Amino acid sequence: MSRVYNFSAGPAVLPEEVLQEAADEMLDYKGCGMSVMEMSHRSKVYDTIIKEAEADLRDLMAIPDNYKVLFLQGGASQQFAMIPMNLMKNKKAAYIITGQWAKKAFQEAQIYGEAVAAASSEDQTFSYIPDCSDLNIPEDADYVYICENNTIYGTKFKTLPNTKGHTLVADVSSCFLSEPVDVSKYGVIYGGVQKNIGPAGVVIVIIREDLITEDTLPGTPTMLKYKTHADAESLYNTPPCYGIYMCGKVFKWLKKMGGLAAMKERNEEKAKILYDFLDQSKMFKGTVAKEDRSLMNVPFVTGDADLDAKFVAEAKKAGLENLKGHRSVGGMRASIYNAMPKEGVEKLVAFMREFEAANA
Repeated sequence: MSRVYNFSAGPAVLPEEVLQEAADEMLDYKGCGMSVMEMSHRSKVYDTIIKEAEADLRDLMAIPDNYKVLFLQGGASQQFAMIPMNLMKNKKAAYIITGQWAKKAFQEAQIYGEAVAAASSEDQTFSYIPDCSDLNIPEDADYVYICENNTIYGTKFKTLPNTKGHTLVADVSSCFLSEPVDVSKYGVIYGGVQKNIGPAGVVIVIIREDLITEDTLPGTPTMLKYKTHADAESLYNTPPCYGIYMCGKVFKWLKKMGGLAAMKERNEEKAKILYDFLDQSKMFKGTVAKEDRSLMNVPFVTGDADLDAKFVAEAKKAGLENLKGHRSVGGMRASIYNAMPKEGVEKLVAFMREFEAANA
């Protein structure tokens, strides 16, 4: 079996031992005679799987008791509507626009109320995080929204915005479980799992209980009410059973690796290898302000589109897959999530070094 180093932004690399374990259990999960793919979500066996996954996630993130954990569908993009539908009591919210996904969430919110852009880094192609220490937030704003790590542009909030007492809502899709987090600073923290946690099809929403009410915007579908899913413990309808099972395996793997503090150290070490090379390279350049660099997504360019394309093609032949940048920005991007081993980043840097020498 020859596995490539997969630098995809999502669906992304999963820990090999987790995949191996799932393969071993594919036909018969723990002696029950069937696959998790085939079992009823109402069965005792599955109930244990979903409850254990939630318990392990609570443990990893030290989630306070007054927060609910919901395993939902529709991806992060469906949350762009669910959040205003459930939280916009005054029909007003402030958005900090640091990339394409924050912008899409902002545009979606405008359907439901008055969404205000409190800050934006669009003036420099989202290559930095704006200063959010003293924002002009409307008094009656229901919440302040951020996308904490910007997958396409490779920026990350190192300091959370000063929300001036307003509820903070954060999309953490591409930095989920990459470092310790103080959940109590957020009203809602959510993310699609297909970058750092599991296969596509699950979105995890961690939401403070006081924000879960019957009082949603008129016309909110039953399936888009947080209360529906919170009351039913994520089993209102058939959930993405197999995806949740895989997430549960990744939670156990993370605990085995030493938890989120250990992951942060590993992630910093991996990112440093790549950023240090970019900072001294004559050919390759990182595109993000140094103080705002993501540990998860590292965009870089040569400045020549043909050379970029040549690099991506030759990297693929060398077993370094999915290095092409997002279609909206071009260039290259290496996503180095939790499951990317350090050797993968070292291989990438060694290849970049060779490519630079050969194409100087």
